[in-house]
Formats: sequence, structure tokens, C-alpha cells
Amino acid sequence: MRAVRITRFGGPDVLTVAETPPPRTSDGEVLVRVVASALNPVDDKTREGAIGEGTPPLPTTLGWELAGIVVDSRDDALPVGERVFGMSHQLGTGRGTWADLVAMPAGSLAVAPSAVSLVEAATLPLPGLTALQTLDWLDVRAGERLLVAGAAGAVGGLAVQLARARGARVDALVSRPAQVEVATELGAERVTTDPADLPAGAYDAVFDTFGAFAVEAVADGGRYASVATQAGPVPDLSRRSVRTTVNQVREDGPGLAELAKAVDAGQVRTRVEAQYGLQDVGAAHEHFRRGRLSGKIALVL
Repeated sequence: MRAVRITRFGGPDVLTVAETPPPRTSDGEVLVRVVASALNPVDDKTREGAIGEGTPPLPTTLGWELAGIVVDSRDDALPVGERVFGMSHQLGTGRGTWADLVAMPAGSLAVAPSAVSLVEAATLPLPGLTALQTLDWLDVRAGERLLVAGAAGAVGGLAVQLARARGARVDALVSRPAQVEVATELGAERVTTDPADLPAGAYDAVFDTFGAFAVEAVADGGRYASVATQAGPVPDLSRRSVRTTVNQVREDGPGLAELAKAVDAGQVRTRVEAQYGLQDVGAAHEHFRRGRLSGKIALVL
């Protein structure tokens, strides 16, 4: 089978579509024929060698997300022929998803949403679970005010939509004027590019996707979560009784099922910037590195 692998770190030229043996399934695993996957910042950093000691031993297959068809299963909930999507924590397991076949733990998969294509579904798992799990930690509830920093990005855009579905009032901080309309269309009420415009102490919770550290915006007794691990820890806000965390995504089948339900209910929409075939994975990375994306870059197998 084909798999995108790296044997050394570097630019997109180090990506190789190689022939590898098909995986063998263990107890509790489901074999998925991958239809599509997607690029994420962690893939770019892994390829470059920017992850450091957390990188699986080389050679390694890249990719965190997949959507496809079950071709071997002993799980009644995920029978052969079922459309599924899932996330593999590639850094933690070494199990990359940019391959024709992937053996996944059944608990890391869910039935794919029926309202979108498998290509669209493949762009959801990593940013969707990041958004969902962080909103759960923030305990965002109906009627509360939430600020999403980076609301036009993959994670932030899904966070806006999921929070609105929970009945929260959502404002947004974005990095450039062109993103104001994007965040507004996703459901944000008030959108700004200037942190100084944010009302002090106005938000029950802040969801920070890029290290904005808009700490003055959170109310005393509120919650502040960052997913920008590269930016470091959130400043200590204990003197204001503000709980803080830097959240890291985990494999989560039930969370994926919740995402699928939200997509099928029309509460969450996907955004795809471009699609590339597996043989054009280098070009896909070049596109990703140019930035200013309006959605995810999908890899179609």
C-alpha cells in the first residue's frame, strides 16, 4: 500500500510516497481504507523537525486525520462498509493516517457525518476535537459570553460554531481585517483585530488558539484556555480566581460522534481551501506554508 513517509527532516521535498506493508489489526482495532485526510500545523512542524524529542522515530508516516470505509472489523458499531472518520495522535502513537489503509482503535473512530462528503469529514477530527474538548473544559453554557482568539482559523472557526450551538454569545479576535467577515459569517457577534478594543473583564471564558493572551478580557472568576502550546503557559491569573489551562487534544470517539451530530444538524459547516491527490503531497505542503488559508487543505487518496 502507499504511505507518505519521511526518513529525514526538512522541506516538502523530504515527503515520499512509499510502498509499505499493510497494517495488521490487533484486538479492538478497525481497518479503514482511507478516502481522505488533511494537513494540520503539527504535520508541517513534524516534517521540519520542529517538534524535537516528541517526534516518533524515523522513518515515520505522517498525518493525524482520516475519513474512509471500514474494510475489516469485529466491532458491531463499526461494521464493514461503514463510513467513518477519526483522529490518530501521530506524535504519541507513531500511527500516521496518510496511507491507503490504517488500523485504528475502535474508540478513536465514529460514524462519519452523512451531510458532507468524506473529503470534508476528513478535515474535521483534529481541529474539531480540539475545539470540542477545550469548550468542555471551559464549561461554556447557554447565555455566557465567550471570546475566541483566532476565530477564523480551523480550530477557532469550529469553536465559534460549537459554542453558538450551545447557546453562548461569542465574540472574536482575528489577526487581519479580511478575517472579520469570516468570523461574522461563522456566528461571532463582535469581531475585532485589535486586542485593545476588547472590553475588560467582559467574558465568562476565553478560548485562545494562537497565544493572544488576552487575559484582561476574562472576567474575575472566569476560565481561560489556550491551545497554543508553542506560546507557553497562560499567565497566572489565580489572584483573580481565573482558572487557566493549556489544552492538548486527545483521541476521542464519542467526541467525534458529537461533532458528526452537529454537522448533520447544520450547526457546524466544513471549510475546504483546496484538495490534492496523495502524489501531490509536496504541493499541498507548499500551499499550506503560504498561509492565509480560508479552510483546510485535504489530501485525497
